[in-house]
Amino acid sequence: MSSVDFSFDPAWMTTLQAPFMVNAALAGLCISIAAGMMGYFTIARHSTFAAHALAHIGLPGATGAVLLGLPVSVGLGVFALGGALVIGALGKRATQREIATGTVLAFATGLGLFFARLSTSASQQMQSILFGSILTITTGQIVGFLLFDIVLLLVVTIVYRPLLFSSLDEQVAQAKGVNIGVMNVIFMAMMAGVITIAVPAVGTLLIFALVITPAATANILAASPFHAMLLAGGICLLSIWGGLVLAAMFPTPPSFMIVTISTVLWAVTKFAASRRS
Repeated sequence: MSSVDFSFDPAWMTTLQAPFMVNAALAGLCISIAAGMMGYFTIARHSTFAAHALAHIGLPGATGAVLLGLPVSVGLGVFALGGALVIGALGKRATQREIATGTVLAFATGLGLFFARLSTSASQQMQSILFGSILTITTGQIVGFLLFDIVLLLVVTIVYRPLLFSSLDEQVAQAKGVNIGVMNVIFMAMMAGVITIAVPAVGTLLIFALVITPAATANILAASPFHAMLLAGGICLLSIWGGLVLAAMFPTPPSFMIVTISTVLWAVTKFAASRRS
């Protein structure tokens, strides 16, 4: 019977200076910028289920990419974006989005398992797709993450006011002339991109820990949307970098440590807020 060794590694500082750890830390910074920004909007728009579902919708894209010999991130991004656009087009209101999300999610999950059965290599990579592998992120991926962050910041800057308005009060925003359908498609497309860059860190099953949990923690502490986004990004970065340090000190899967830190921070904040109230 195998066992997990949590013994302290005295050479952990040397491990942190390794090129793969540096790449993981830089990737964590890029992921935190995007996840912190979009996490707030996801909670405000009551789209947490959609965010979680997009990661699973990207599963057939990832396994299909392996089947065709393409990069996993390409297939993941294409399917996540496609699913986001379908959900955004079919679900103009929150109740409609739930139905559209569940329908697309069910089909995508089945398709992902089908692709995995067709390829031995796809089946072998299922664990990294489901649970992440931040230590294998390459310099090329980091450049892609950085370019995505730049595009995301530009788009959010342009649509910030109508997107925030439609997120906080959809009916009033529509009455004031905000195109809810367009805002929903833009939001879902941006979320698909965030999911695509965050999945390599924690996988499709644990994506909640980077996109939703830090934003939920920040919403308890921050008084304004902008401050909540900044704080969510900081909490996400703390979770990733802290997880990498702990994984180096006590050799364990980094995704487990990242999720643990993110969840503990939320639980402590939630408990402290309930005690104050």
